[in-house]
This record gives sequence, structure tokens and C-alpha cells, in this order.
Amino acid sequence: MPLASSAATRLRVGGLTPLTTQDYPGELAAVIFCHGCPWRCRYCHNDHLLTTTPDELIAWAEVMAFLKSRRGLLDAVVFSGGEPTAQGALAAAITEVRTLGFKIGLHTGGAYPQRLAALIPLLDWVGLDIKALAADYPQVTGVPDSGRAAWASLELLLAANLALEVRTTPMPGFDHPDYLEQLMQQLVARGVQHYVIQSCHSARMRDQTLGAPYTLNPHALPNLPLTIERR
Repeated sequence: MPLASSAATRLRVGGLTPLTTQDYPGELAAVIFCHGCPWRCRYCHNDHLLTTTPDELIAWAEVMAFLKSRRGLLDAVVFSGGEPTAQGALAAAITEVRTLGFKIGLHTGGAYPQRLAALIPLLDWVGLDIKALAADYPQVTGVPDSGRAAWASLELLLAANLALEVRTTPMPGFDHPDYLEQLMQQLVARGVQHYVIQSCHSARMRDQTLGAPYTLNPHALPNLPLTIERR
């Protein structure tokens, strides 16, 4: 596959986790962290992927050499970020990894619905970040209309009937149980079945002026027809 290989080499890789049991449910996986993101979420935990210099990037050939050495040991490879769909080389990179026999997972914020739609046939599972109600997204991402893109991506993934996990890392100010209940009610109305609430770690937030995260009591979560997991 020379064309795919040539395109895949342009993928900017900012990190590689060799083994995880958390990033693709039920599978042993490696995670490829893609550099760059169009959003500047104030609570972002991966700020280093926005500022990586070319000298700090991992060559695609090095990534592939590692994955080839893990055939038969790993089940899946997850492309994460940053925002993986920001890169035009992503489809070629996924295609090349699929030839090694791995399942493919994607972590995305849904910033580019049209690009995501084109990738769906190459994916086995997606973890989609829904950060807030659509109208509140600009306060989280700093980008106008970003909520429309994220929620449109959710509709695409639900329509594709792809294995999907919707996750929220509540930003301080949007983490009260009443707000989360509104958010989850909208997710349920659209057909979301598996939902994960992830902890926001204040020490790792991009914007250290944000207040402390709300201490969420698991018993305060609403009783909805939704599988809710805490991480």
C-alpha cells in the first residue's frame, strides 16, 4: 500500500502509550496521541499536544515498528489527541494500522463532522467527548459554534450504529449535578446508551484560573435509562 504509507508518514504523533486497558473498553490497546487541536479547552489535560515542537514528534516509521512488534499481544490501537481528525493524514494512518490486524478506536471531540463521517467505515469503536450543552461550548473551547460541530458528530455516530462511548469531563462551572442532568437528558433523547463521566484534575488543567471541580456525589446522578460509568 505505497500511497497509504506515504500519506501516513505525515501524521504528527505527539505521544504513544504502549499498553492500556482503559482507552478501548474490553481490549488491550496502544494509544497514538495526535498533535494539534482547533479548540483551546480551558480544562484541557493534554495541553502539551498543542505545543509540541517538530523535534518532539514521533516518526510514523517508529510507531509502525512498535505496532508490528505487538501483533498477537495487543487487540486494538486507539488514535487520540489533541484532535486526531484535525490531521489529513489520519485516514491513511488508520488504514495502515488496520493491515496489521488491530481493531481501531478513535477518541474525538467531534470538531470536524464531515471528516469524521468519512472515517466511520475504518473504525470499530469511538469515544466521543461531549463537553457541555451545545450553547455553552464557546465558554469551554473558546471557539464559536463548536457545540454545533460536536453534537452533529454525535448524531452521525449514532446513525452509523457504531460502538460508541460518550464521555464528559465536566469543566468547573459546568459540573453541578443539575447541569449534568440536563446534559444527560439530551443525550438520552438522542439515543445514547453508554456514558462516562471523567474526573477533571485541577492540577492538569490548561487554565489554572478555573475554580476547583465540583465534588460529585455518585448518588446525586439522575435515574435515567443510561449506563453511567465514573472514571
